[in-house]
Amino acid sequence: MAHKCPDIQFTVVDMDAKRIHAWNSDRLPVYEPGLDSLVQMQRNKNLHFSTDIDEAICAAQIVLIAVNTPAMQGTDSKRGAQADLRQVEACARRVAECARHNTIVVEKSTVPCGTGDVVARILREHARPHVELSVLANPEFLSEGTAVRDLLHPDRVIIGGADADDRAQNALAAVYAHWVPRDRIITMGRWSAELAKLASNAMLAQRVSNINSLSAVCEATGADVQQVARACGLDSRIGAEFLRASVGFGGSCFSKDVASLVWLSASLGLPDVAEYWDNVLKMNDSHMQRFTRRIVSAFDMGVHGVRIAVWGFAFKSGTGDARNTPAAPICQMLLDQGAQLAIYDPMVPESQVRDKLDAGKDGSYVVCADAVTAAADAQALVVLTPWPEFRSANWHTVFAAMERPARVFDGHNVVDRQALEHIGFVVTTVGVSEKRCDIETKFLSIDQM
Repeated sequence: MAHKCPDIQFTVVDMDAKRIHAWNSDRLPVYEPGLDSLVQMQRNKNLHFSTDIDEAICAAQIVLIAVNTPAMQGTDSKRGAQADLRQVEACARRVAECARHNTIVVEKSTVPCGTGDVVARILREHARPHVELSVLANPEFLSEGTAVRDLLHPDRVIIGGADADDRAQNALAAVYAHWVPRDRIITMGRWSAELAKLASNAMLAQRVSNINSLSAVCEATGADVQQVARACGLDSRIGAEFLRASVGFGGSCFSKDVASLVWLSASLGLPDVAEYWDNVLKMNDSHMQRFTRRIVSAFDMGVHGVRIAVWGFAFKSGTGDARNTPAAPICQMLLDQGAQLAIYDPMVPESQVRDKLDAGKDGSYVVCADAVTAAADAQALVVLTPWPEFRSANWHTVFAAMERPARVFDGHNVVDRQALEHIGFVVTTVGVSEKRCDIETKFLSIDQM
């Protein structure tokens, strides 16, 4: 935003001094393609990073609240998970206490419907006399790995406000209008804006579960999920996006937002709606378990004591984020059965891997510095993140480093299966069966039931 609005001063504040120090250094605290150069270009011009929260609030005309809203711990999974809004509420109180003049407060965090009303109430209760604090919902639709591109070229910008917030909505719209066409800046009610974010992520997660459920059918019948996905995606009513079969969705948003929608639906007395969206989460979990079973069943005696190379731990390529990564439960299931894992990811720090895994009684794991080292002496190689370097790896070198038979389990269909099989690998991919089943016999058995 600072890059596109050189006439506006932006100050990013945080209580964590180490994090602010990192933002002011040459090594940013997050990895996002294209972000480093933009920060370096604008830092100390119209982009500043500070721990002086109160001063920044006093000087601001618009305050963006962008804090974590994780799922509440210990929530009944059958009813979804309520978002933890304590940080949002704390920010609202801080703004109310510090603001000296009329200020627009903007929700950027993903929040359940009605959060804007809660924030507005807190502001009213704590604001100074004669200070007007307006509340807007402006959810972000950025995808990790393409966040810079998504911000610079958004499909839409949504600004939700109360009925009397036209002035505040227009003020925020004027900021985005520096680079976003006006017809892509959409104003609406605050509840609608809050729900639009949850609904968007829920529908994207649903598409992932849709194609993954079909991959199970493909594996059972001999169909190829990539061919099915292509045929479906060419239908203009469906489209090709998010129709890539994989080990499942992860990250900080999809699971949390679907769970929040489940909780909201159940809280509103809509159990059928809650169950509908809960099944998206159940399908995701089931798909990870099924992929793990395919790995285990490939070994006659199971995976106890088997060295398995794991390529990729981030929940997707283009990011070092391992929050809710499918790699964690898959690796943990293998460890619980006594596997010996050698894990490599080009961007995920070793500390994140260790935070998410427990070697248990019989399993063990090491975090390797490169892909070939992880593959050395392995009996199987599992691809759990579709990093480009895995697609272009020197597979002849990998094959020479592994034991025989050298098995590859591709959780994202990134490898060239035929090329690897020509080298000598035994390859298992998502949505493709190793053996064609006798579907006629299965149908006959159903008829005879």
